Amino acid sequence: MTEPLLTSLSHGGGCGCKIAPGVLSEILKDSSALPMPAELLVGIDTADDAAVYKLNDSQALVATTDFFMPIVDDPYDFGRIAATNAISDVYAMGGRPIMALALVGMPIDKLSPQTIGRILDGGRSVCAQAGIPVAGGHTIDSVEAIYGLVALGLVHPNRVRRNADAKPGDQLVLGKPLGVGIYSAALKKNALSDELYKKMIATATQLNTPGALVSEFEGVHAMTDVTGFGLAGHCLELAKGSGVSAVIHWPSVPLLPEVMKLAKQGFLTGASGRNWAAYGHQITTPETFGQVEQALLSDPQTSGGLLISCRSEATPAVLECMKQEGFAAAVIGECQQGPTGVIVTL
Repeated sequence: MTEPLLTSLSHGGGCGCKIAPGVLSEILKDSSALPMPAELLVGIDTADDAAVYKLNDSQALVATTDFFMPIVDDPYDFGRIAATNAISDVYAMGGRPIMALALVGMPIDKLSPQTIGRILDGGRSVCAQAGIPVAGGHTIDSVEAIYGLVALGLVHPNRVRRNADAKPGDQLVLGKPLGVGIYSAALKKNALSDELYKKMIATATQLNTPGALVSEFEGVHAMTDVTGFGLAGHCLELAKGSGVSAVIHWPSVPLLPEVMKLAKQGFLTGASGRNWAAYGHQITTPETFGQVEQALLSDPQTSGGLLISCRSEATPAVLECMKQEGFAAAVIGECQQGPTGVIVTL
């Protein structure tokens, strides 16, 4: 049969299809009132990357799930991106993955078994790279193509790195450049070159392995990853959870090649606008900060980089660890005492 392009089957691709922060807050507003066991070290109260449950004095279980609609048309690449995005949440808590379960929803009247199989193959290849099995899963017949994982990992209870433990004086380190959402918008309009597509895939399929390593460093206080709510949104979650003011030095924020050019040409995601509508009033920007820069700040990052809050004395070791793992990380700001929120400087 003649098959449609994968992206034509999705109303929003990758982390750009997440429910907007404001709507999500309304949906979950009563959830924190539920009783939580003492063994639950991390729950939903700070919108962290994964739940963490203490098993014993030396082990805690990290549990997370992530799935979304296609951000690219190549089924193997789609599977790789979705799997990387899910597993990276384990690393963002300081954990090491141990296994995964596949979540598969596919329009079986539109996609062949071979195409669906390639999506799963892509996911399995990333799990193999992480050294874990796909130990099971669940499949449904769906109107839109959906794929992702339940990812499970282990971490020492003392090494859990939440998004809510940043300290005043910490520096903020970003592990990957921004711009995947801009690239995806350009891709949908057939305006992304082959070279930039390869850069997009390389970035979105790079597992955030340094998270399990830097969690052992003294002076690393908080960690999260930048995904669907954009850099501003995830910085805001870190600031709120920690009771600090997060300062972003915009000129220090790394961007993917030609991202600014593409953004100025109008290749923006609808999700960046929804993000800003939800939390823009809590972001302080300079008067000269333009709409393009604002869109980049709230651009949804599918399988984005780690955001690490650490003492300045620990920063060189963090950057060196990131470099050894193949990341060009950068210091993009710091945490300060003051009103909870995000301040952007030029």
